[in-house]
Amino acid sequence: MTQPLRIALAGLGTVGGGVIRLLDENGALIARRAGRPIEIVAVSARDRNKDRGVDISRFAWVDDTTALASRDVDVVVELVGGSDGPALTLARSALAAGKGFVTANKAMIAHHGLELAEAAEKAGAALKFEAAVAGGIPVIKGLREGAAANEISRVYGILNGTCNFILSKMEAEGRDFAEVLAEAQALGYAEADPTFDIDGIDAAHKLSILASIAFGTQPAFADVAASGIRHVLAADIAEAAALGYRVRLLGVADHGAGGLFQRVHPHLVPISHPLAHVTGATNAVVAEGNYVGRLLFQGAGAGDGPTASAVVADLIDIARGEFGPAFAMPSSALLAQGAADSGERRGRNYVRFAVADKVGVLAEIAAAMRDAGVSIESLIQRGASGDGSVLVAIVTHEAPERAVAQALERLRGSQSLTGQPLWMHILE
Repeated sequence: MTQPLRIALAGLGTVGGGVIRLLDENGALIARRAGRPIEIVAVSARDRNKDRGVDISRFAWVDDTTALASRDVDVVVELVGGSDGPALTLARSALAAGKGFVTANKAMIAHHGLELAEAAEKAGAALKFEAAVAGGIPVIKGLREGAAANEISRVYGILNGTCNFILSKMEAEGRDFAEVLAEAQALGYAEADPTFDIDGIDAAHKLSILASIAFGTQPAFADVAASGIRHVLAADIAEAAALGYRVRLLGVADHGAGGLFQRVHPHLVPISHPLAHVTGATNAVVAEGNYVGRLLFQGAGAGDGPTASAVVADLIDIARGEFGPAFAMPSSALLAQGAADSGERRGRNYVRFAVADKVGVLAEIAAAMRDAGVSIESLIQRGASGDGSVLVAIVTHEAPERAVAQALERLRGSQSLTGQPLWMHILE
């Protein structure tokens, strides 16, 4: 009989429980596809007695999560989370021991992926993290294997389901951010502390991983310029709709002679673009290859089922002996490319101001744009709100980003502005 692939599982939360249920329910099918059974033999979590809805009494219990690396197993699965701490210790120990390592931990891969890839190659062990980006969507496998013959010019998409749920809910119901965020928290779509999601950090982790695989560059999370959606108003979404756009938080990466460009930022997406129709907690990633053209990966980006599916797909690959360099090429071949200067990037922009309801404000804004060399395509002013301020939204003609930044700097400290301007790029 073919020997089973023996698994040690760290973390028995939503995804860990999902992995156990998936292996229980689809075990026979998985064994046929993998060519051998996949069996969990040891587990570890914070609370041994917590009811998780699955039977864990059949597995050996290990109190110290980091000790799983010393068990007699073939693969360690890490679902603890965190960029450092026990997760990183476990990863280093498992790979040093020559054991395969599977994780859904995007923060750890974004921060320490290069180090772990080097350790895996040195030990001849598998390092796989399909579940770290976009849940159950096989985007890493698609880029690393399916599009391996292509030069990828750009990768971008909706990488955070919480933000997409909030924005599409605001769009559908005309409600403001704070109210919809509270609903998302009540429904379990957002954490009690939603900072990582709504400020773009979660999406930045994922983008840095995708960029490395797409472009053959070293992971460079520190170079991702990230901003989130907490300052987007229902009025911005309504204005975008009137202009033929929808607001989406996008991660965008490309590279060239000027370096590696990575940014997470709310964008106006044309209604004709597929990403404009991605609603709810769904993720979607677009990759543009020189031979394959535009690829769109779309599906559930989180949850116990989709994420567990990605974890077990990695285990099936390892059971088959199908694994190679974690970032699609040997770590020594990954380019150490510096961050690109975004100042000369050209595009159209949406800029919204909250201003005092008085004469001369529009002229002041127009003058700041003119003096910075930014041409205004359209300008919309809405009536006064309860606090007496007026919303003014402009769409620029194509301009270098440095010029738009200079215009906003000219307006900094103006007595006419009653709030911080919101700048969103328009996806072309």
